[in-house]
Amino acid sequence: MALWLALILAGCSAGDIPTSPVPPSRTPAPLRTRRPVPSRTPGPSTTASLTQTTRLSATSTPTSTDTPSATSTATLSPPPSETLTLTATTTLTPDGWPVPTLFPMSIAAMRLGSYPGSDIKVDQELDAGANYRRFYVHYLSQGLKIYALLTVPNGNMPKGGWPGIVFNHGYIPPNEYRTTERYVAYVDRLARSGFVVFRIDYRGHDRSDGDPQGAYGDPGYEVDVLNALASLKRFPQVNPHKIGMWGHSMGGYLTLRAMVISKNVKAGVIWAGVVAPYPEILYNWPPGPSIPPANSRVWMDEWPALYGTPGENPGFWAAISANSYVADLSGPLQLHYGTADEEVPPEFSETLAQEIQAVGGNVEIYSYPDDDHNLTNYFNLAMNRTIAFFKNYLR
Repeated sequence: MALWLALILAGCSAGDIPTSPVPPSRTPAPLRTRRPVPSRTPGPSTTASLTQTTRLSATSTPTSTDTPSATSTATLSPPPSETLTLTATTTLTPDGWPVPTLFPMSIAAMRLGSYPGSDIKVDQELDAGANYRRFYVHYLSQGLKIYALLTVPNGNMPKGGWPGIVFNHGYIPPNEYRTTERYVAYVDRLARSGFVVFRIDYRGHDRSDGDPQGAYGDPGYEVDVLNALASLKRFPQVNPHKIGMWGHSMGGYLTLRAMVISKNVKAGVIWAGVVAPYPEILYNWPPGPSIPPANSRVWMDEWPALYGTPGENPGFWAAISANSYVADLSGPLQLHYGTADEEVPPEFSETLAQEIQAVGGNVEIYSYPDDDHNLTNYFNLAMNRTIAFFKNYLR
């Protein structure tokens, strides 16, 4: 695979680059064997303990996942940017494995990217919510038109604008995804609470331009998230200094990476996130090759063959894992997971909490006994905690 040979980047955005050193100083977190490990054996593991885990004793009933029914104009004027092509160079480990210095999925490479976003253009106003308006909109990401659902509160706007939330949904087959379906109750609760919610459709989802390559082996979805963040900062009714990010499952993976790439996410909340280091994702999670798009799991075979397994070349795997950079998190993070989650191992959230605590970061973690991937049984409680967290850090 020649993916590492060239990385197309558009300039540099100094405002999005954290000041902490880029190179990771440690290897990914320990691996937990949940299924037989393939012949490419991961590297050695260490142990850690989670000292502050919040447990539940209350019960809650999930809200209804009601489906909404379905103008105005605006302009798109993204600033021009010069496209810079960077050719990757490589170094070799003592064992002879190549380490590409500008591998597109590495945190260092993504920090060099330019994510200007664009003005948000309204395509259609949808039926209003209880105390907010709903719009079908689009913005630009690498020249692609990316669609989204945007909610705007009614009432008197606070000085400086409403707090905003970039909403990163979890995995849904791109050809089945629809903008106004799924996550309806989630968006409604956040919108009712006085936030501008920007729930984006990644490239190749519903009407969005582009080819859906999956999140874990291609930077495209993350680029769309970072451009959504920049676009929401430009939205006149949003306070650009009070923007948070919410993510579920795959969206949690995107949220965590955004918070170590950009310093503009002031607070993050992740539900059942794919937030473990890459070696754990590689060995302890893969749900199988049948998940579309068909090429989204190619990296699982190609990267170990090209760059060595985590045990053979730990530096490579650390460089692409957001977990290696948790000391650079742009803001506090709140984690939620169900102990009976069969889609994403609960240990992923626990591992991330351990890593953040180890560097003195601000993290809250909540476990929900016997609950599933969507926190169905404790939805209201988890959402109440989410809203309280965002109000605390975005207002």
